[in-house]
This record gives sequence, structure tokens and C-alpha cells, in this order.
Amino acid sequence: MLRMTQESGELDSLVRKRIRALRVAQGWSLDELATRANLSQSSLSRIENGQRRLALDQLVTLARALDTTLDQLVETAADDVVTSPMIDATHGLMRWPVKADPGMSVVRQRMTEPPPDNPARMRAHPGREWLVVLSGTAILMLGHRRFRLETNQAAEFPTMMPHAIGVEGGPCDILGIFDRDARRGHQRDNGSDPDTPGIRE
Repeated sequence: MLRMTQESGELDSLVRKRIRALRVAQGWSLDELATRANLSQSSLSRIENGQRRLALDQLVTLARALDTTLDQLVETAADDVVTSPMIDATHGLMRWPVKADPGMSVVRQRMTEPPPDNPARMRAHPGREWLVVLSGTAILMLGHRRFRLETNQAAEFPTMMPHAIGVEGGPCDILGIFDRDARRGHQRDNGSDPDTPGIRE
């Protein structure tokens, strides 16, 4: 069995949310994923709802069925999710350092809706995402945590973490940056054009 220490108790909840979010992102019912993972529907339901202990062999099977890896399934977010800009007053520049790689997509979007209050509406998919708040205040729901992002603050997080983005107190302009995998995940969620992955969660 996968033992959860007190320190990793939150990981247990996160993994369960992630399994559900990945299943929903694929458009699969409990029965469809259960069949792919060679589990009963009731067992999968109890795993997602926290009524059954997580077994390592089941997590490996579920990761494979969800087209991901065990490492990604149990990945935790770094503590430095939210960053402030680096100001270069001499040159009048503002920078947000990101670990960029080839195949990045950048999208500017105006958001007007608050984040969903239903955890089932959070999405998870392979990849990594960055966002910069250009104006207004954004709320980033990430796993069990809630981050408030003011104008000129940025966030970086793995999109395998169940996540949703919304606004607080009015419209918010956001610059979203997606790696290749995150872009594909948003295309699946939104049915959008491959070159315009949209930030909507």
C-alpha cells in the first residue's frame, strides 16, 4: 500500500483530485476509466472519493490508463508558485523569469468570471503553464490551495495539478504561456485552434 504520512496527507487528497480531473478532461465516465485500469467502477469511485486507501500498484495502472506517469500523478507543486516581477529601473524594464522551452505558446486573454466553486470543474493535464496578470486581480486554484495574483504578479505551475483560474472584483487581463503539453491539454478542454490554446479553465 502507498503509505501517507502526516506530511503527505495533502498529497493523498491531491492525487485523488488529479485522477478525477484527468478522467473528466478525457471525457470518460467512472466506468470507462475503471475498464481501462482493470478496476471495478465502485473501487474507482471509492479511490476518487477518499473511501479507499491508495495502493501503489493501482496508481501505476491508473497512471498508465490516464496516459501519464506515476511521477506526474504524485507530483507536488513547488512552494514558489507566485512570483513578483524583477524591476530593472535603469533600463525601464520589468521581467518575469520562466524556465522556457521550445514549443511555447503565448495568449493574452480578458477574464470576467470568478473561479469555479466546484472542485470537479478543475482541470488537470500534462504540461506546465505560466501566467502574468497584466491588470486586475486573478485567483488561481491549484490543488487544495488558493492563490491571489495582483497586477504584475506571475505564477508558474505544473498543469498536472488540478487547477482553475478566475477573477476577483472585476475583469482581469492575463498573459498565459503554455508548453507543448499544456497547449494540447487546453485544446482538448476547450476544443480550440491549436495555435490559440486559451486560458479558460
